[in-house]
Amino acid sequence: MTAMPNVIAFRPRPVRSGLRRPAVLIRAAREGQAGWRRDRDLPRLLHSDRCPAPGAALPRLRAEEAMLNDARTERAADYDMRRHVLLMIAILAEMRAAVAAAPQPVPEAGAVAGAAERIARAAGSALSGLGTAIPAHP
Repeated sequence: MTAMPNVIAFRPRPVRSGLRRPAVLIRAAREGQAGWRRDRDLPRLLHSDRCPAPGAALPRLRAEEAMLNDARTERAADYDMRRHVLLMIAILAEMRAAVAAAPQPVPEAGAVAGAAERIARAAGSALSGLGTAIPAHP
């Protein structure tokens, strides 16, 4: 009989630094979402003539925001808080636009029919028990 170890080996996850910023910066970016208009504001922020596809500008926005965040943490004299907030607004809006523009998987017809049958069977079995109740007083 061979002994199998009780340990499952998983591949290590790549280290990704999350977007950890001060709460006041995130709050300002969330409040700015109400006034954000992608067609107007994104080209102006990117210094471009046209608006890129949803999500296409995210790497550039995140790189510039990382540089501004480094300037913020180093207390650099050329740190532009207004631009940092605008970049955070753009990043949040672009992430939302990229998710909305992503194609959604279409379930197969058989899977939908199978799910409908399972729901009908479950509802039928739940309803069939209703008629077998014994009244408390005849």
